[in-house]
Amino acid sequence: MPEPTPLPALPAKPRRLPPEPTRFVGRDAELDRLDMALHAAQAEGVPPVLALAGAGGVGKTWLAVRWAHRNAGRFPDGQLFVDLRGFTPDGAPMETSVAVRGFLDALGVEPSRIPTDLHDQAGLYRSLLADRRVLVVLDNAASAEQVAPLLPGGRSSAVIVTSRNALRPLFVQHDVHHERLPPLTADEAEALLTARLGAQRVAEEREAVAELVSLCRGSALALALVASRARLRPRAPLAGFAAELRESGLAALDDDDPAVSLPAVLSWSYDALPPERRRLFALIGLSPGPDLSREATASLVDLPPSAAAQALRALEEASLLEQDDRGRYSMHDLVRVHALAVAHEALDADEREAALTRLLDHYARTAHACDRLLAPHRQPLPLPPPARGALVRPPAGTTEAMSWLAEEHPNLLAAQESAAGAGEHHTAWLLAWGADSFHGRCGHLRDRVLTWQRAVESAEHLAEPMPLIRANRFLGRALAHLGRHRAAVVHLHKALALAEAGDDRSERAHSHRMLAWVRCEVGDDERGLADARLACELFRDLDQPVWEAAALTYRGLLTARLIDRAAGRADCEAALELYRAHPNPDGEATTRHYLAAIEHGDGRHREAVGHCAEALRLYRGLHNTNMTADVLEQLGEAHAALGAEDAARVAWKEALVLYEGQGREDAAGRVRGVLG
Repeated sequence: MPEPTPLPALPAKPRRLPPEPTRFVGRDAELDRLDMALHAAQAEGVPPVLALAGAGGVGKTWLAVRWAHRNAGRFPDGQLFVDLRGFTPDGAPMETSVAVRGFLDALGVEPSRIPTDLHDQAGLYRSLLADRRVLVVLDNAASAEQVAPLLPGGRSSAVIVTSRNALRPLFVQHDVHHERLPPLTADEAEALLTARLGAQRVAEEREAVAELVSLCRGSALALALVASRARLRPRAPLAGFAAELRESGLAALDDDDPAVSLPAVLSWSYDALPPERRRLFALIGLSPGPDLSREATASLVDLPPSAAAQALRALEEASLLEQDDRGRYSMHDLVRVHALAVAHEALDADEREAALTRLLDHYARTAHACDRLLAPHRQPLPLPPPARGALVRPPAGTTEAMSWLAEEHPNLLAAQESAAGAGEHHTAWLLAWGADSFHGRCGHLRDRVLTWQRAVESAEHLAEPMPLIRANRFLGRALAHLGRHRAAVVHLHKALALAEAGDDRSERAHSHRMLAWVRCEVGDDERGLADARLACELFRDLDQPVWEAAALTYRGLLTARLIDRAAGRADCEAALELYRAHPNPDGEATTRHYLAAIEHGDGRHREAVGHCAEALRLYRGLHNTNMTADVLEQLGEAHAALGAEDAARVAWKEALVLYEGQGREDAAGRVRGVLG
């Protein structure tokens, strides 16, 4: 047998790392985790393979090279580096055979000794590194298949890979430490600008620096581009660069060199996607809210939820989407700008309109289904057929309904604005209706006003009168909750006038009921009592006992104030009887709240405490933190009247926390004064 060809001795050890990034800042946590992963792998005797994934321009290469220089001393036999060109303007990733050949050249193998077959080349490469300590940096990888032949075979060498893709197939055969690189934090972004522009320049224009940090959204490449241009013009105010970025958006981050052009970097990621994924990417750019669930995505792209989930995972692995701990997907703001531009270039107007209609319909109908559970005694709405492809899954109960509304709240606000802007006026009105009970329970009082203001504007475009009547009525109530009682009465009178013009007795009754409450709040008791009496008569004639109970509650409080406490108490107790026959915990809690006020005013403070305790139990069961705060303040007053100062302080302190959380400064100031 012929003797095996001996392995060539290595020449001077390769030192192929690019220069260490100058003025590198931040990423301390990531650097430390990479160090720990290297030490753990070496201690366990497994080949260290570290993978950095993240969006284009987030700073993967800078971090990998920085870490490689920081650890170069641990690999005395050399360091290898290759840009695998996974995402480049010509769209052609480097052939693995070219990368292996380059490594063999760097390791000193004579061309005549290099095999022609890729498998044999990779075998020779691994044999050369088998007992040596070499650090291999594989930058900008396109796929696991491109990377696998470049992994050393021994346990002494280490590899760090960067890619916009997650390279999941690599994890099956290798013990890979995976690090997904997030955008820079605001502090890291400011440190980067400080390092490149100097502390004095940054200190002199704090406001402009803060805006640049905000506009660049943690993109290392965007920040570096802005800093490089600002360094070329050292006397130019940074506010000018911020204004250019604010006005021109992504175009302000373009450059003749595509390698340092953020639009070009993002376009390479998009171009690498298969056609069906490109469509999804573009459609997500149309979504008005900050994030998407699987169901919302399924509606947007007209796919079954399972197929939508698979497509979302593919974009996540391509680092064009991020998934949070709740399973929701979002785009980096600069990536979203690119996606929206792609949507207008790659999709026709009809496809964009249909996609947005499906998404808005998903939000509006699901919110309506949630509200039906939270407020089952509200008048049902006639709904047109759903848009084809819009997915609606009604929640199983009130807890699930509140959870869905809380998760989707920012998207519902954005969806309503988008619907109004697109002329989808019925949808805009329906979104205000669907979010109303949630807004009331959680104390989102300003959002409640905003959504009903938009609903009034949209309802004015609709042919039927009912939406405009209800929009004015609910806007009046929302304004009153914010203490804007005069404006509230104006809208309630509009609702009443429209109801009278259309001879709608039910809407007349509701308008009088709401006017009674607002007038009760501002001390206009006589007119409030007249409204409450009219509402009681109308609801009784209409055989609507739940709403009759609500009107009886207002009549009871106003009667107790103006005429006779015993008669007022009787009205409220009659309302409780109706609620027992037609269960409505929200209404019963309100009646208990008012009964507590009557008893407190009559010097029956223990009875007031009892009603407050029952109202709290009901409101807490409904997750109604808005009214819970009001009743806690009332409970504190009743305890104080009994001389129970410690119990009063406990109630007032809890009320204060809720008021502050809801932004109800007038109420919070009132409670602070009492506590002081």
